[in-house]
Amino acid sequence: MQPEEIKALIEGHIPDSHADVAFEGSHLLVTVVSEAFDGLSRLKKQQLVYEALGDKIADGTLHAVQMKTLTPAEAGK
Repeated sequence: MQPEEIKALIEGHIPDSHADVAFEGSHLLVTVVSEAFDGLSRLKKQQLVYEALGDKIADGTLHAVQMKTLTPAEAGK
């Protein structure tokens, strides 16, 4: 799976989000910035991203996901 495909899955699932996606070896590195994360716990933010990737994780296409989930205010710091 290509980074652009993963980016499209995330941005299509999380409103007004911007995702940066890269692979480092077999590890997927994802940074997602969205207003939708405002007021959510770290766990809830990650759950939103996992919802977007759930089918690809379940079928083994993706594994070893490392992510940062930020609001625009957090990303601006």
